[in-house]
Amino acid sequence: MVSPNVELLQQDLHPPLSRHEAAVESDRCYFCYDAPCVTACPTGIDIPLFIRQISTGNPGGSARTIFNENILGGMCARVCPTETLCEQACVRNAAEDNPVRIGELQRFATDHQMATGRQPYRRAPDTGRRVAVVGAGPAGLACAHRLSLYGHHVDVYDARPKAGGLNEYGIAAYKTVDDFAQREVEYILSIGGITIRHHQVLGRDVRLENLQRDYHAVFLGLGLAGVNELRIEGDTLDGVVDAVAFIAALRQAEDPAGLDAGSRVLVIGGGMTAIDAAVQSRMLGADEVTLAYRRGIEHMKASRFEQDLARVNGVVIRTGLQPLRVLGDEGRVTGVEFACMSGDDGTWGPTGATVILPCDRVLKAIGQTFVSGVLDEEGGAALAMEQGRIRVDNERRTSDERIWAGGDCVAGGEDLTVAAVQDGKLAAESIHSVLSKG
Repeated sequence: MVSPNVELLQQDLHPPLSRHEAAVESDRCYFCYDAPCVTACPTGIDIPLFIRQISTGNPGGSARTIFNENILGGMCARVCPTETLCEQACVRNAAEDNPVRIGELQRFATDHQMATGRQPYRRAPDTGRRVAVVGAGPAGLACAHRLSLYGHHVDVYDARPKAGGLNEYGIAAYKTVDDFAQREVEYILSIGGITIRHHQVLGRDVRLENLQRDYHAVFLGLGLAGVNELRIEGDTLDGVVDAVAFIAALRQAEDPAGLDAGSRVLVIGGGMTAIDAAVQSRMLGADEVTLAYRRGIEHMKASRFEQDLARVNGVVIRTGLQPLRVLGDEGRVTGVEFACMSGDDGTWGPTGATVILPCDRVLKAIGQTFVSGVLDEEGGAALAMEQGRIRVDNERRTSDERIWAGGDCVAGGEDLTVAAVQDGKLAAESIHSVLSKG
């Protein structure tokens, strides 16, 4: 077993800006009237305003501007792919300059406010209305906070022992150091009026039909509980592990030094999860880590920044490789055989050549799936589905007029924390509008 670099695992990917650094960086903003960065933000934060508030020495007001649109602004400042969202839209890019470091400025403001321990909001008088939220991930927490702000009582049902969803169980440790995910959950709950009920699995411990009976409205923030399988020979060999499960185990480990990442690790996939798993494998002490992706580097869902992060940490990225079979010896993985792929003609297909990459650990990161079976309840209203996920309208209302949904479980979602927050917020506004009329 190799020795992990525990100190590296606990090191912050982006050390926070000092007050002076934040002041200097905020002065770089042009404070555009028609700011393209705002349009690029899924939650519509008034970015020029919150940056101007930092520049004038008002980080608390800046945090309020952020939280008005994104109550999980602290986590989003850490994990949002800002380089492909707000910062990519920054007008400084057009001047061949570096964009304003919007994400780091957002973290500066939200960290400042959270450090005070004070909620910038006061809950409205109790309305007597009760809403059930299923799933304590970003969508569910955003929905619960907004509803509580309006004076509704919210019960959040979650299958896990900790709230936070993907923020707690599916994001690399180096992006959320110092137990930030749980500190943010506690901050959100401090508004009051929200009760989280852990170890409550939909379809086992709680039924949708009962929630419809006992509550005035229901919000589903179920996330993606399933994972795509390789479906090739040898994919059940010892040493073939789901990347999300690997990340979750690392995040929940009391002593990372006790974890074994393997010596030669092969990560299959091209998204953020693949990068997180690969980088953390290196930090855990793996001698070699290779990330294999079936198409070209330009098709990877992981941003250029994430790709560069992997390379800086010693991860080798190989493209044009489609897994054919997992090789093993005495039940243990020893390598993976790939078909070499080519996309010279615009479509990707096998070249006829194959290659074998030796390894002692395979991490599968080829996407997650929505487990719709939890909605198949006797007597429960069947929700309309689209492309394997729940169909919703612009207000995140499902085909059942008393059920809303958001986050990764809905059709057309972007599978981003910030997009899930927006879904929860929009659903809460819609629910509040309906409850206010009734």
